Amino acid sequence: MTLRSSPVRLLLVVLALVVLVLPAGAAVAASGSGAEDPGLTPAARPFFGPELDWTNDSAQQYVARLGTSPSVFSQAVRYPLSDDDGTYLEEFVAQAAQHGAVAELTLEPQAALETLTAADAARLGRALVRLHEDYDSEVLVRFAPEMNGSWQSWGQQPQAYVAAFREVATAVHAATPHARMLWAPAYGAGYPFSRAFGAVEGSGPRDRAQLDTDGDGDVTEVDDPYGPYYPGDAAVDWVGLSLYHFGEAQDFGANVVPRRGEVEARLEESYGYGDERTRTPFYERFAERRDKPMAVATGALFNPGAEATDPQLDIKRTWWRQVFRATVTHDRIASITWLEERRPEAEVGGDTVDWRATHTDRLAAALRADLASRDVRTGPVTRVLDQETANTATAQVRETGGDEQMGWIVASVAAMALAYLSAGVVRRLVPSWRYDAEAHGSRDLRLDFLRGFIIIAVVVTHVEVAGPYSWITLNAIGGVTGAELFVLLSGVVMGMVQPAVMARLGEWGAAVAAFKRARKLYLTALVVVVLVWVLGRVPGIDARAVTTFTDRGTGALGSGASGQVYDLYGNFPRLLDYPPPWYAVRQLLLLEMGPWVFNIMGLFIVLSALLVPLAWLMRRRLWWVALAVSWTLYLLQARFDWNVVPSQFEDVFPLLTWQVVFVHGLVLGWYRRPITRALTSRVGVALVTLGVVLYAGALALLWAGHTYGFGVPFAGAGTYDSLYAHLYTRVFLQPGRLVDLVLVVVVSYAVLTAWWVPLERALGWLYVPLGQNSLYVFTVHVFFVLAVANVPGLVRTSDWQGTVVHTAVIAAIWVMVRRKVLFSVIPR
Repeated sequence: MTLRSSPVRLLLVVLALVVLVLPAGAAVAASGSGAEDPGLTPAARPFFGPELDWTNDSAQQYVARLGTSPSVFSQAVRYPLSDDDGTYLEEFVAQAAQHGAVAELTLEPQAALETLTAADAARLGRALVRLHEDYDSEVLVRFAPEMNGSWQSWGQQPQAYVAAFREVATAVHAATPHARMLWAPAYGAGYPFSRAFGAVEGSGPRDRAQLDTDGDGDVTEVDDPYGPYYPGDAAVDWVGLSLYHFGEAQDFGANVVPRRGEVEARLEESYGYGDERTRTPFYERFAERRDKPMAVATGALFNPGAEATDPQLDIKRTWWRQVFRATVTHDRIASITWLEERRPEAEVGGDTVDWRATHTDRLAAALRADLASRDVRTGPVTRVLDQETANTATAQVRETGGDEQMGWIVASVAAMALAYLSAGVVRRLVPSWRYDAEAHGSRDLRLDFLRGFIIIAVVVTHVEVAGPYSWITLNAIGGVTGAELFVLLSGVVMGMVQPAVMARLGEWGAAVAAFKRARKLYLTALVVVVLVWVLGRVPGIDARAVTTFTDRGTGALGSGASGQVYDLYGNFPRLLDYPPPWYAVRQLLLLEMGPWVFNIMGLFIVLSALLVPLAWLMRRRLWWVALAVSWTLYLLQARFDWNVVPSQFEDVFPLLTWQVVFVHGLVLGWYRRPITRALTSRVGVALVTLGVVLYAGALALLWAGHTYGFGVPFAGAGTYDSLYAHLYTRVFLQPGRLVDLVLVVVVSYAVLTAWWVPLERALGWLYVPLGQNSLYVFTVHVFFVLAVANVPGLVRTSDWQGTVVHTAVIAAIWVMVRRKVLFSVIPR
């Protein structure tokens, strides 16, 4: 059978395809994702994660080596916070948030403890508040750890330390419930560490009277290594302890397997003290008795310069297994951080030693296996704010409930049905207003007009200000957004143009031209992504309006995500590292990052490349194969929710779903003449009119029954209530939206045909040129969105200001199109 065999047969096929979308409703249920968010409340299993060398390593690289996501990351930042320190802190929290991990923040005082002020602490508190707002962060604030050690500039100054800790705790507790104060001394064996390697001059006087807890006039190993430094239960939320394996107690730097039960002995306060005195363990004093969660900072040293050595794997695996085993008998241990660094250590004569547990495949595999088999928690414990989550969140609906939204969809469908019927009347009464296809040649200006309306709607929607433009674009077409029409009409135009291209260049030449176009779109997208980030670095320009996205609570992540800010360029700064890590390069090349107002460009790139095999089928009149494959992919995606392209658009416009719109547009454009003949025949007009009226009437009847409480034949009591969630949700391309898309196209085409002369005179000067260059408009509008975001004093909720802004933006883009600004560079 060919498309030319019978207009009536063709019409039946087209209508059958529309009807086929209805049974798929049950398969495309709306779904939300809510990440577990226990915050810093200790769970049954302790967190595990690394303390990285953040100048040479990253969270993503660590996850790639280990093969699983940690539940905590640790980083040291200087205190008080300078501007640079605030930047480092934000980058650290952002990386932790990408994996849903707790951020353990070690604050290292850079000034004497007595000089730290309440203003310093208040600035920290404000930073933590903002970080939670932006990244949903949960932070453990580890202030000046190992304060009982002589190797810290803030060490062994109990009075000043306690005062400084309390000041920070007061500010943090007042600022946010999403941060906890962690008090973390070093293990006490060897205290007061008078002969410690790496001992430094303190930033303040060491108070020997307070340190002499037994009152014998001297500070010795029998004095309490912990108590003088404890800031009090009100200030401390978590307690912690440093437990590192440096080798033998009297031979630091020796590569020896830890002794049996060494970690347990430290937790019992019986290892390395060199006497037989019984001491109350730190764990019992501060974790059990005070009911505090405990964090353990740990690691096992390997010295590449040592002569006789035990294998590195045996040393480190024995140590981490002892640590993991200790959590069974010490259930207040709630977090374990492993030192993942290679650095010089004073304890081994300044030699560079290796604490890392993932730098070789054997070590990483062993650790991964033990993490899986032990009662240790990995994986996200807070909301995951990775690139995929950020991209997914950009798909938002109108901020109304399902009942109100469905009511507006019904009203829009009814209005479109009336418009369709009125177009028929006008076509008969005023034939001189009709569109004259012969007069306009091969190019259908009705499509250009409609594309112009849609691209302006996209611009208005993305320039987020109030006013009549916004109201019209958000409400004019009910359950359909500009994205569906943009994709459909792009397919129609390609279907109209491609046969002529193939006739002129041949099949191979047309394929090469299609790939060149896809390549140009791709390179343009890369330039836009990079240029937006570069502009954001220019003093006075704030690019966050497009490089971040604030959740309205109306997207796939649900109302609980309202107000959450997502960074769409999370790993872009890593591209400035030398050498840049592959994961960041990959994310750029695959367009995983970029401005949210531009994310659909990736879809157009892929669809442009798919034009080649689709055109091959069209030329051989295998359109039915293309449609069959397209619907199969759509239904499979609805069932299995595959993510086939690791790109930003895939999380908002899944390729296997959205291709169905493009493919149908391509078929319509390729075979527009026989389809037009079929739909404009008497039978075709009658059937289309019947379909429009029945669809609008059915929805209106369901709405009336729901609103006025009467039963509707063949519909259950909850049918109307379930319509929006299962057929029309604007986050997902559900079957109801596809039906509405067909309706919008049919009605728009009928109205433009019947009313063409007055509509073209009134608005054709604006819509037609913009529609003919819609990809150009879409590309440049990104920078207009950025420009509007930087207008000083703009009140976005003001109707009159919004009207002025929208008018100015549309006018500026129209002028650029008329003057062909950068037409040789930007795809049109």
